[in-house]
Amino acid sequence: MFSGIVEGTGTVVGVASVENGRRIRLRAPEIVDGLRVGASIAVDGVCLTAVEVLSDGFSADVISTTLARTIAGRYAEGTRVNLERALRLGDRLDGHLVQGHVDGVGAVLAVVDEGETRLVDLRLTDAVDVVTILHGSITVNGVSLTVNALPGAGRCQVALIPHTRAVTTLGDLRTGDVVNLEGDLIGKYVGRIVASRPPHPDPTP
Repeated sequence: MFSGIVEGTGTVVGVASVENGRRIRLRAPEIVDGLRVGASIAVDGVCLTAVEVLSDGFSADVISTTLARTIAGRYAEGTRVNLERALRLGDRLDGHLVQGHVDGVGAVLAVVDEGETRLVDLRLTDAVDVVTILHGSITVNGVSLTVNALPGAGRCQVALIPHTRAVTTLGDLRTGDVVNLEGDLIGKYVGRIVASRPPHPDPTP
């Protein structure tokens, strides 16, 4: 479990084919202290397991299903990524509950600066759209963000303050870029419960 509060950014320094996927090596000096083999790390919002810990980073295996369903299949040497280690019991929850299970890949539709704030419009997948509400939470490339507006069906807008742009990769987003999206966990559970309820009988005789 994660919070969507990115601890640092890393850089892909190697991509190699392995059985049923790829092994990515990341330079990640900001999170390597205390990291151990088997630890869970959100890489652009995708929960991965460290299979090797290095002096300046780690390696993780990405299975073919994850490569197909996330932007991880696009990683190459030099790609910058957002990183967050798993939450510990007792940690502050400054973002929102993030599983690290990406629901789909969205696209950047527009990027507009308004003063110091950058507004980014996103096209959502159906699975994310159905649980996205105004002023609710959404995870974009592992970053917990508040839904600023709902400009149309299948779209949402998020606002990036200067701090978020500086400490994550979201400041690099441009129109046409693709991003990992994870919908609000609570919204998904509520939707499933409501959908599973039997329909109410018609009260009219």
